[in-house]
Amino acid sequence: MKIAYKSLIAGTTALAGFAFAGSALAQDTITIGITQNNVGVDSYQTTYEKAFIETADADPSVETVVLDAGGDVARQIAQIQDLVQQQVDAIIIWPTNGKAVVPAVRAADKAGIPVVITNSNIAEEGFDFIKSFSGPDNITQGSRSAEIMCDKFKEMGIEDEAQIVQISGQPGYTTAIERAKGFEDRLPEVCPNVTLMETQPGDWNREKSQRVMETFLVKYDDIDGVYAGDDNMGVGALNAAKAAGRDGIIFVGATNFAVGYEAMGRGEYWGSIYQSPVDDAKNALATAKAVVNGEDVPFLNYFDTPKITQDNMDEFTKPVF
Repeated sequence: MKIAYKSLIAGTTALAGFAFAGSALAQDTITIGITQNNVGVDSYQTTYEKAFIETADADPSVETVVLDAGGDVARQIAQIQDLVQQQVDAIIIWPTNGKAVVPAVRAADKAGIPVVITNSNIAEEGFDFIKSFSGPDNITQGSRSAEIMCDKFKEMGIEDEAQIVQISGQPGYTTAIERAKGFEDRLPEVCPNVTLMETQPGDWNREKSQRVMETFLVKYDDIDGVYAGDDNMGVGALNAAKAAGRDGIIFVGATNFAVGYEAMGRGEYWGSIYQSPVDDAKNALATAKAVVNGEDVPFLNYFDTPKITQDNMDEFTKPVF
């Protein structure tokens, strides 16, 4: 389904991390198309779309075409091709698969349409065909999650013997790959004697992650910690542990959801990474407009995503997703 909206960039300069002053004057009206990954899969993506649309509705100087791939790579490729045919001024892509979309991105670049990647980057071979990546630094998020877990193990005095499992995101999805890499690279640096016993994908889905954790609980008698690619999956794993009566497991995520925040408040879930889908959406839209208006834009236009644990959660508002 295709929906046209107006978009707003004003007021988002701080989120983008660089000045867009005067960019709205560069061109009277521009058209920006976006194809998203899978809005219905989790509340983060749903909130991102809502924020994108609300921001878009506020400014008549920019037209947007809002599309959703529904998690289907072939559909997203067709949507990119459609946006190219419409000759939009820029395309924002939230890739369903970072590698599979590269040929379509190359075609858009060849057609003279600038591409901004949002939230989850494309494969490195596609970097020459995009103007900017707007989103979180997923490697850093995974690394910070490893530090959160290690610090907790040290506090408990089990850093030399702890055994953990990992529930990663959707296979082939850049965010999943990078968050896992950040965690796996950093954990041996800060807690070299912690053992990562196994990793299985949860596909960003709470129910599937609960089933994955149920399998882990049967397979391993001793699990001290669980690292999940986001709190949606982490809470699924928590639910499995609670149902099995396995207390004392340390749960750490890489994007704090409302359900994770609430579980932290109950003392059941230790920590995560604070990331705003509203900031994510506004940053992408601001970046695309700056690109169209010829402004200098950082190739990796990250926004900050700090650590959140039971110890400091009062400093953060509960996520809206």
